[in-house]
Amino acid sequence: MSHLAQNLINGTLLGGLYALIAIGYTMVYGILRLINFAHGDILMWGVYFALYMVIALSMPWWLGFIVGIVLAGLLGFSVEKVAYRPLRNAPRISALITAIGISFFLESLAVVVFGGIPKSFNIYPKFFNKIVIFNHLRIQMLTFFILGVTFVLLFGVLWLLYRTKTGTAMRAIATDIPTTSLMGANVDNIISLTFIIGSMLAATSGIMWAMRYPQVQPYMGFVPGLKAFIAAVIGGIGSVPGAVVGGFILGMTEILVVGFFPNLAGYRDVFAYVILIVLLMFRPTGIFTVYSEQKV
Repeated sequence: MSHLAQNLINGTLLGGLYALIAIGYTMVYGILRLINFAHGDILMWGVYFALYMVIALSMPWWLGFIVGIVLAGLLGFSVEKVAYRPLRNAPRISALITAIGISFFLESLAVVVFGGIPKSFNIYPKFFNKIVIFNHLRIQMLTFFILGVTFVLLFGVLWLLYRTKTGTAMRAIATDIPTTSLMGANVDNIISLTFIIGSMLAATSGIMWAMRYPQVQPYMGFVPGLKAFIAAVIGGIGSVPGAVVGGFILGMTEILVVGFFPNLAGYRDVFAYVILIVLLMFRPTGIFTVYSEQKV
């Protein structure tokens, strides 16, 4: 029983990280019908920003993390304004190719700027490495920190979307951009804000990912970004609650399979793709199916 509880805790932790990244994917798709393949690379840049704020500028770890997250949001804003906004009325294939190109550009630029050698991310207090033993469960203090931040941000995003005028504007744009513009909403600003929020969530998840697996390298965002995209598809691409549910489903599945069948640990990533294939075969719209164009 304790083995199951331990795996459930680890699965919740991993699922929460996937969910934070998946929200950025699904918010952008819900509004622009665009898969932002550079999302995982913005995650990577956010981790590097935080690392160098602490190492190079000697900021306290918490301030360096906040500054790194803000800079990642500005990077997401810049990508939207420079690369995606000029193509808003272009064929979708143009935006898709641009997204792939931006992803390659950010990865290659990171290799040039930061180097290709992996760097350690041991810049947070050692207190987080402390192990708490509770009823035969071994829980790292870092787990409480990550779960706390994850759930606060998840509920914060849902509150923004469904309890504020900005969230109403986001959902309206997801339905009909021209009509929303005629009603007085500044469409460009709302779309830019969507990219900023998604990028900051990705950077936050990336920093916590680096705290959990303390190594940083220019291609670190590829696998988490791909898994988060799968999570968004599982939940229903374009649905924020679906992205959250899909993230937890994916994280739980990975951890439970490896926990109960350790011989399959080398095939851990395969299960994510198997789930995606099965889902696309039997329910291609995802778990949270919305029968109108409005998804957010």
